[in-house]
Amino acid sequence: MQSPTENQPPPEQQPSFYQRVLSLLDQRVFRFLYSARVRRTVLQSLPFWIASLLTGIAAVAYERVFVWAEETSFTWLRAQPLLAFLLTPLAFLVAWILVRQLAPAARGSGIPQVMAAIELSTPVNHRRAGWLLSMRVAIVKVLSSVVLLLGGGVIGREGPTIQVSAAIFRAINRLQPVGWPQLSRQIALITGGAAGLAAAFNTPLGGIVFVVEELTQTHITHFRTAVFTAVIIAGLTAQGMLGPYLYLGYPNVVMSGGMVWLGVGTVAVVCGLAGALFAKSLLWINQFRKEFRTLEAQAGWVLGCGLLMGGLAYWIGNDAVGTGKPIINRLLFQSTYHTPWYLAAVRWVGMALSYSSGAAGGIFATSLSVGSIMGDGIARLIRIPATDHNLIVLVSMVSFLTGVVRSPFTAAILVLEMTDRHSVIFQLLLGGLLAQGAASLVDPESFYEHLKAGFLSESMARQPTTKATIPTGD
Repeated sequence: MQSPTENQPPPEQQPSFYQRVLSLLDQRVFRFLYSARVRRTVLQSLPFWIASLLTGIAAVAYERVFVWAEETSFTWLRAQPLLAFLLTPLAFLVAWILVRQLAPAARGSGIPQVMAAIELSTPVNHRRAGWLLSMRVAIVKVLSSVVLLLGGGVIGREGPTIQVSAAIFRAINRLQPVGWPQLSRQIALITGGAAGLAAAFNTPLGGIVFVVEELTQTHITHFRTAVFTAVIIAGLTAQGMLGPYLYLGYPNVVMSGGMVWLGVGTVAVVCGLAGALFAKSLLWINQFRKEFRTLEAQAGWVLGCGLLMGGLAYWIGNDAVGTGKPIINRLLFQSTYHTPWYLAAVRWVGMALSYSSGAAGGIFATSLSVGSIMGDGIARLIRIPATDHNLIVLVSMVSFLTGVVRSPFTAAILVLEMTDRHSVIFQLLLGGLLAQGAASLVDPESFYEHLKAGFLSESMARQPTTKATIPTGD
């Protein structure tokens, strides 16, 4: 008979205390990873990760096409300015026809459509959200905005990117197989909006703040993990393809005190009021446009907008068309450059003509450009020292955008992340808050809230899309 110790390994081969502890930990980690709760969480998150990756790719592709379209419009306008009277009205008409015939919900910015779809994402009305956020709408959105920009439209791609992103998230959410653990439709759309903004501007914090401030009234604890991971994945995908770029680079910003505080307060109030008045003017024009009921009258309106825009492009040149980003860069990085006194009004009119044409196009980037021009003019008018010029321009960008969309924290964080100027975050936040107060005197509701109500009414008036054969979570 063998002794009890004969089957035991020699002492030098026996596992050490640390090896036994690691083995025990490995077993516990293995059981944890394969627990039902973790497995469900991973399965819930996987579609969101896929949608976030696709959003990052789509945002980069859209950005590159958008840049190409803007540079092409600059090229033909410099070479043959007279073509503006032909190409610009033609582009306005084609961009409008694409939207009218293929996807009416693709018109305009895209953010009000996402807000309306989130509100419709209930068990009773969720199929109506398909009219606002189908993949067909997303494709038409991109095509229409690119055509409009090619012809000299004054539009941005940030709002459209948010609608495209939400459409991607909605599509992935609906494609999940039966029995797959799912997050709610609302969370899918909210997360898509955050991922879209983060990828469009390379501003992850801005995407998160935008969700909390603009897209939903739901407490963030209900969807914070989904939003954070989507923003990270979409942002990293965009960075991996474009590099860790800043939308506006690294402008030199100082805060010398004294007179500059007067400048901050002045531009915040003036630009906040101007942004609110601009939004009010867009609402009035859109309401007036509804008087044109026949197809011929509507086409005439669009051609008229394009012809007026072509006139601005011919007489003013490249500064009258496009996103306005080159103007902002010149103001921030060329100390001797100043904009003409009339350029803010020209850009204002160009934005109104482009938006009211009924084609696709956003107002985020273009609002920033108008704000920067106004800030430059006010800084010179009240004789702000040259060393503080960039700070005033940044505050004016935050303030005008706040006046339009009524999201002061989103505007401040966006401009902060676009420039990486953390030293002036308090000035940017103060500008946003003052602008919010001034804009509320013009209209207590934001531009997007007004438009959301219209899209909700249109969606409810339409027959819902065919009932989905694949159930989705609520």
